[in-house]
Amino acid sequence: MKLVIAPDSFKESLSARAVAEAIAAGWARVYPDADLLLCPMADGGEGTLDVLGGPNRTTVVEGPLGGPVDAAWRLEGGTAVIEMARASGIALVGGSADNRPLDATTTGTGQLILDAVEKGARRLIVGLGGSATTDGGLGALAAMGSPARFRGVELLVACDVRTRFVEAAEVFGPQKGASPAQVRMLRGRLERLVQVYEEKYGVAVGNLSRSGAAGGLAGGLAAIGAELVDGVDLIAEEVALDEAVAGADLVVTGEGRLDAGSFEGKVVGGVAAYAAAAGVPLLVVAGRVDPDVAGRVEAISLVRRFGEERALEDTLWCVEEAVSDHLGALGRGGER
Repeated sequence: MKLVIAPDSFKESLSARAVAEAIAAGWARVYPDADLLLCPMADGGEGTLDVLGGPNRTTVVEGPLGGPVDAAWRLEGGTAVIEMARASGIALVGGSADNRPLDATTTGTGQLILDAVEKGARRLIVGLGGSATTDGGLGALAAMGSPARFRGVELLVACDVRTRFVEAAEVFGPQKGASPAQVRMLRGRLERLVQVYEEKYGVAVGNLSRSGAAGGLAGGLAAIGAELVDGVDLIAEEVALDEAVAGADLVVTGEGRLDAGSFEGKVVGGVAAYAAAAGVPLLVVAGRVDPDVAGRVEAISLVRRFGEERALEDTLWCVEEAVSDHLGALGRGGER
């Protein structure tokens, strides 16, 4: 039996690797001789850098609200992997309550991109997600300088949402601490930047799917020639997920909360598509499963099975136990 284990991280609490290992441990209890292939996944948000090999460089850049930040990144064989959250992330300011959404800037991300190119990167993967910013990428572009510096450089922007540029203010501004009045101001800023980018670079970023990712950073990078892609597809290609899934008996994925958004550019939806294309059954392990997606895929809810307190406090144990119990129930022909 061949099992492919390809979960996302459970937000900030558990890495994708840790979740994959817990699923494997639960499976091995029931099927100790199974062929287990661990393939931790990400969608361009937090965890992307770790999934693609982890950091091996650090650069001091300007944080989202000013002040120095040690931003870790990776450079190997001419390919750089950058997480914008490590330079311009909401966690760096202590969360939305401590953020200044009108001031938060992507300058540090631009500095990190420029440093990667100056150190020899000819291909850059920039993971978006967890940002503190809604500056439309203006800070990043200013830090990067002339677009001529990036000629011949493949710039791939891994997006975990498909939100358009101007929509980023309403969709994500409140999550970054913006009041209703500030959301209106942020929208106005993005509307002006649509005009600026079209006049300066000849690119209509407002019409681009995914351009609102990271508060419009995706659109800003697209204006100077970056390619915006679904992060889960990019990472699946990097880790050869299609080859892993081929010939598998089951694919197991998971995330902290399974909801309708899980099927819109996120790991679960991406892995489900790969499994379906290969004709392989899918199982999802999630902390919580929203009622509106129950039945859409076969899923285990840790909260339903163990209660919210246990599911939150001892998540890895719950994952291992749930997988083991699920397999045992299947073997007995009982309820899952």
